[in-house]
Amino acid sequence: MNALAEQIAEHATAESPLWAASLRPDPSFEPVFSPLAPAELALALETIYEGYLLHYGDSRLFAPADRDTALLLGDALYAQGLVHLAALGATEPVRAMAELISLCAQQRGDEVDGDGEAWAATAERLGAGAGADARRLALEAHTRLLG
Repeated sequence: MNALAEQIAEHATAESPLWAASLRPDPSFEPVFSPLAPAELALALETIYEGYLLHYGDSRLFAPADRDTALLLGDALYAQGLVHLAALGATEPVRAMAELISLCAQQRGDEVDGDGEAWAATAERLGAGAGADARRLALEAHTRLLG
């Protein structure tokens, strides 16, 4: 498991034995949108993205026993990711990610596709722009993880 995945799993399992019991025995983790943003935002961005995947796709790190547990764990990871961002001391990334979480929930509720573009745009807005290839790879990984 890569270092970023270990950190996400460590933070989650420290919070609840239920999250620890939900860890996949053989996680398959690849960073998706964090390569589009500054390195200091990677933990927060991928933690929030893991929460998103628990709500709407295939988690890279967790396999909760049921849908209710998946939603609760997803919410917990959203919160943890926002706390990681807040700890950096800048408000713009917290606001941007909170807006992204809200937008994705609204789009999913309305059965509108295309939130991968919103993820990429938000990550790029927080960073210096990683280029077209990194964006394409992120969107391809996002599509795979949504099943």
